[in-house]
Amino acid sequence: MNYSCLLDSDYNAGIYIRLSQEDKDKKHELDSESVINQKNILRTYCKKNSFKLIKEYIDDGYSGTNFNRPGFNKMIEDIKNKTINLVIVKDLSRLGRDHVMTGYYIEKYFPENKVRFISIVENYDSIKDQASNDSSTFIIACNDYYSKQNSLKIRNVLDLKRKDGKFIGSKPCYGYMRDPNDKGHLIPDPQVAKYVKIIFELRANNIKISEIATKLTNMGAPTPADYKNLPISNRNKNNNKWTIHSIHNILQNRMYTGDMVQRTQTNINYKSKKRITLDKRLWIIVEGTHEALVDKNTFMLINKKTNNKNRSYSKRKRPERLLEGLLFCHECGNRLSVLYRKKQDYWCINCNKYARDPVRKLCTSHFFSYDYFEELVLKELKKILSKLFLNLNIKELNEEVIKRTKNNSNDYKKRKEGIIKEQNKLLDTIQTIYKDRLEGNITPNQYKILSKPYEDKLKDLNNILEDINNEIQNEKDNTDKYLNYEDKIKKLLNLNNPNKNLLFALIERIEADKDRNIIIKLKYNILDNHTFKYKDNRVRNPYGRKGKNFLK
Repeated sequence: MNYSCLLDSDYNAGIYIRLSQEDKDKKHELDSESVINQKNILRTYCKKNSFKLIKEYIDDGYSGTNFNRPGFNKMIEDIKNKTINLVIVKDLSRLGRDHVMTGYYIEKYFPENKVRFISIVENYDSIKDQASNDSSTFIIACNDYYSKQNSLKIRNVLDLKRKDGKFIGSKPCYGYMRDPNDKGHLIPDPQVAKYVKIIFELRANNIKISEIATKLTNMGAPTPADYKNLPISNRNKNNNKWTIHSIHNILQNRMYTGDMVQRTQTNINYKSKKRITLDKRLWIIVEGTHEALVDKNTFMLINKKTNNKNRSYSKRKRPERLLEGLLFCHECGNRLSVLYRKKQDYWCINCNKYARDPVRKLCTSHFFSYDYFEELVLKELKKILSKLFLNLNIKELNEEVIKRTKNNSNDYKKRKEGIIKEQNKLLDTIQTIYKDRLEGNITPNQYKILSKPYEDKLKDLNNILEDINNEIQNEKDNTDKYLNYEDKIKKLLNLNNPNKNLLFALIERIEADKDRNIIIKLKYNILDNHTFKYKDNRVRNPYGRKGKNFLK
């Protein structure tokens, strides 16, 4: 069906409305950006042009730089289901402010799905050959540029407030609340500030953190997660129980000394919601902005003690054991830690959750002597895998490896060709924009705005092309170096001397339960789960003080 030949009455229209959080903060009495006004404008337009209005899609409070919006996603779903074949927006910025994604939907997705697209303000209509359509590329780029500049302005304003010692976060840290008379000023929260003071007092008296957690739980003190109504994590099903992690966070938070500490994290850029932690030198810290819950000397002494302990731990160097990273507790799902006991001079296994907080017994110990555990696991693995490897045709496997290596090289070459084509298209576009500048059709500033996204994309493609060229060379070197992989495969599959590569390639996880059953779960369901009983009637450390070293 040729959609350009349809009568207006044959179109099933969906109107899309978006209002960002920044727009919501404006006064909308006379503002045409409001949801109500957008809706009225679009409904009137449909009626005037005899379009059948099927659905209305609304995203209230969503940024135009992010296309993961519930209303927008529902609209795309209805396009796939052929529910609508016409999308109408008030203006192009309502669809989105990311020039790449907005251009993708207008120039590629909608046409390929035979969807007509109309933007009222810009007089854009995808099925009409008109001059106003040609300006859409420039308008989309300007919308993106506006978002970037707006983001920078907002960030600068917030940074000025931070440097002035004003709190601009969503929720104050546990123990504080906003001053009713000055929202940028913090005051102690009478309900929970006392518990913060108790934490610092107990720790200053050398009380263990696990014991502090137990004491607060027994006192009925609300946890930070419970008090702030935060979502319950999978690992901590009970928000009403204090954890060592929560205590640590409070003990290390300088806010409790009366200093305002902000901008410790930031978004990667104005288009991404992902946050990264900044270097401490970039934090904004203003001293003495609010009432302290602990004096600075006590805070420094507590953290000096903790930091010294962490530094001494980080200096420990030890070899990684063969099964590390594969061991898990069957009951709680946490990892089983492989630990070296220096005083007894031997290796052991323990549940990580239990080891972090043994006082409150959040799990059981799952204690095993590591060397003997490893010996039993390898014995069982050899038993269940030997038949599998026995029937394996090494020669065929070798041929398959060489074949896949060559296929990888071909894939890289195809990707290289595609990127070179894309580069040529970008260069043509940049050249066209530059020609418009020379002929005076656009100003130098407009040229910068229009050409920048294409130039940035070109730089990214150059970097990708360089990586692909390196991969092609590596594949060639490997193919020339290892024309026959049989010896390497035999070495890899040697169960008498297994290595981590083989184990991690085959094993999904190894679980141990409280009854000392060991469950080996293999990847890809190549064999059923294998369970055996850990039996050790000898002393707890069967190899004596020196232990048994499998790493030699």
